[in-house]
Amino acid sequence: MQLGYFTMPLHPPGRNYLETLKEDREAIILADRLGYREAYVGEHTTDLAETIPSCLMFLASLVHATQQIKLCTGTLNLPNGHPAAFAANVAMLDHMLEGRLIVGISPGGLPSDMEMFENLDRDRKAMFLECINHMIALWTSDAPYNIKGQFWNLSTERTLIDEIGQGTVLKTYQQPHPPIVITAVEPFSGGVTAAAARGWDPISANFLLPQWVKSHWGKYLEGCAQGNRAPDPTNWRVAKTVFVADDAATARRYGLGEASPYKFYYKQLLHKMRRAGRLNLFKAHKDMPDDSVTVDSVVDQLVIAGTHEEVTEKILQFREQIGDFGTLLYCGIDWADPELARRSMVLMAEKVMPAVNAALKRPSHNQHYADA
Repeated sequence: MQLGYFTMPLHPPGRNYLETLKEDREAIILADRLGYREAYVGEHTTDLAETIPSCLMFLASLVHATQQIKLCTGTLNLPNGHPAAFAANVAMLDHMLEGRLIVGISPGGLPSDMEMFENLDRDRKAMFLECINHMIALWTSDAPYNIKGQFWNLSTERTLIDEIGQGTVLKTYQQPHPPIVITAVEPFSGGVTAAAARGWDPISANFLLPQWVKSHWGKYLEGCAQGNRAPDPTNWRVAKTVFVADDAATARRYGLGEASPYKFYYKQLLHKMRRAGRLNLFKAHKDMPDDSVTVDSVVDQLVIAGTHEEVTEKILQFREQIGDFGTLLYCGIDWADPELARRSMVLMAEKVMPAVNAALKRPSHNQHYADA
């Protein structure tokens, strides 16, 4: 199992913005030094807690500060922009990173962003699909372009000057384009099936109950069958909210206590999901009453906190629940205590993952749940 990193990010709105930007960069630089394989960064325009409006711009700031880690959009919210701008900016960053780029895409999930970009009441899934299709067409075809759609028409037919390069969009460094992933945030996500059929891979969100995470593997199998792909669990990335401490008392206090940044994270997320009518994500059964979903119940179910021995065992138990997967994405949380936050990332890389992988070599942990 590989180790990666995923951050929305999410900070208390009262924090100094410059400090949180520096903190978010430091976390990924640390992840690179510790051998984390990938780092995904989200983007949101209209939120004082989720404060990176352009993940491409943020990742560009890390090009020369990192060496090995793949930098990944997590995600580009495609209905909120223009396919030609996305295609050109992704191509530039792919060259700057010399191929250390993975492109995560989605229709976007923040209602206030949808309203701001005037697509709250539009068919955002159709916009999302058209946008990525247009982007791929720009990356894989030659000018002059004449790409028609419901939402965008892309052309340089009237203005092409081929002999000097005018009217042509940059091709990506990776051919035919960087790897594409989608984030699955709903149980039994049909998006996983559609993505797998096209050769894209899924990330299962950290705020889903294990049984809903497990449902994504079945949808991935359906998509692989449609796309004549051999299903491979190493292509499945699963995000998880984890805190590792040197002692159990610190783990309980910082990971689960009243002043915990992990509790703040889920309090913020729960409030948004409740307003959006999406509490089903936190329910084991659809007939559960809404008032049964509390911050404490969500934190208890979704946060793994403990010593490195305890966290190792809980991750192995989680894998037994959902089946085999390739990459565990450690979720970045606000650094309320920078020393503890850094230490958790170190322990995750140097203690937890080696122990997890050692255990997975034993026969009792080696089954892949192909029928999940």
